[in-house]
Amino acid sequence: MTGTAVPERIRQAVAALDVRADDRLLEIGCGGGVAVGLVCPLLTTGTITAVDRSATATARVVRRNADSVRDGRATIATAAFTEPGLAAAGLTGRRFDKIFAINVNLFWTGPARAELALAAHLLAPGGALYAFYEPPGERLDKRFNERLDELAAKVTGTFEAGGFAAEVLRLSAAVVRIVGHP
Repeated sequence: MTGTAVPERIRQAVAALDVRADDRLLEIGCGGGVAVGLVCPLLTTGTITAVDRSATATARVVRRNADSVRDGRATIATAAFTEPGLAAAGLTGRRFDKIFAINVNLFWTGPARAELALAAHLLAPGGALYAFYEPPGERLDKRFNERLDELAAKVTGTFEAGGFAAEVLRLSAAVVRIVGHP
């Protein structure tokens, strides 16, 4: 990945994942693939699979991370994070050490029961689901911290209702991480 500005929330999220050289990762909603570009240099025998519903986004990820796709460290698929979506993309039967999403609304806008069941199924023993959020707005706005706390509480509730033990950590004044273990 060259010439791309890396948003601080993505840099913080990847650092918080504590990627190991042999990790098998799945990114939900990979957008333009900036996180993929940060993760791949950390992998030797590990891999990252990145999915997004947008074909435009996944084409951008492939272009941005062409070397990692070519050498097999990165697999990119246009797919919804659903069982049928992953099956259609040929991604069934895989297990992941870490599944993560950055600023993906899936876990705070609704119950996400099917998606959480799918995540639990895809996680290898000891694996974890990570959600990272930086809400829109100015950090100096007094409501910003309230929005961040509300978002963390919603995601924690969703994780727990889906059978995950959840833990919240503020990575910075602007970014929160919720990690869930099935």
